[in-house]
Amino acid sequence: MHDFILTLSCADKPGIVAGVTSELFGLGANIAESNQFWDKDTDKFFMRIGFTAPDGVDKDAVERALKPVIERFEMKTAVIDEARVPRIVILVSKFDHAMLHLLYQIKVGALRAEVAAIISNHEDARSIAQAEGVPFYHLPVAKGQKAEQEAEVLKIIKAADADLVVLARYMQILSDQLSTRLFGKVINIHHSFLPSFKGAKPYHQAHERGVKLIGATAHYVTPDLDEGPIIEQDVIRITHSDSIEDMVRLGKDVEKNVLARGLRSHIEDRVITYENKTVVFD
Repeated sequence: MHDFILTLSCADKPGIVAGVTSELFGLGANIAESNQFWDKDTDKFFMRIGFTAPDGVDKDAVERALKPVIERFEMKTAVIDEARVPRIVILVSKFDHAMLHLLYQIKVGALRAEVAAIISNHEDARSIAQAEGVPFYHLPVAKGQKAEQEAEVLKIIKAADADLVVLARYMQILSDQLSTRLFGKVINIHHSFLPSFKGAKPYHQAHERGVKLIGATAHYVTPDLDEGPIIEQDVIRITHSDSIEDMVRLGKDVEKNVLARGLRSHIEDRVITYENKTVVFD
């Protein structure tokens, strides 16, 4: 038996669910999980189905069987073979709390992924990577050499056969070219409850405004800084007596948890993006 995930989106019409499930039934598949959502504002339909297919039914066979219904409803689909363990590349700077949490979650089996490489513009994370047995690459960003550095980053990502890139407090802005090339495959943790306090030093900005809640946002990276589709968010309450240092300390806990939850949603294929928004199925 083989486990698969099917995600789809299309204009809402009668018969979508029946059409898809009939084709899966024809393959002898057993549906284990099904979630759907109708966005009334855009009249778009979204669905995620987890199913088990008999031996001998591979991804190509599933896609061939679904082709008629895909064409009939003009669907955008993805079929994922659950046998593959997602490979991720982590980019990090000096703050390592989010990366350490991901490494622990993977080690204990809470996240089903393999870290193929860790890349940093500083040396601080080298000892952590070595302790975990993960290849480490130190790629500093010299003035005027950003394009060359990103070319090396992309080369490592390709060589690692990575499915996803995670910016775990990587304090460098990806170029428009790299962000566009890797669209939908880069998740960032921003230490702010976006869309408020974008860019650098959001805790300083929040402190100046006297906010009572701070938070973190896991989102896909796009050429527009901190404007990508949001996957996961959370907040924590603070008071007037909390200093910037207190906010940074409290915020780190939120950041690492939000990033782990956002990553889990992505690698379990629970996220569908559209119009700079996301549908995230539980």
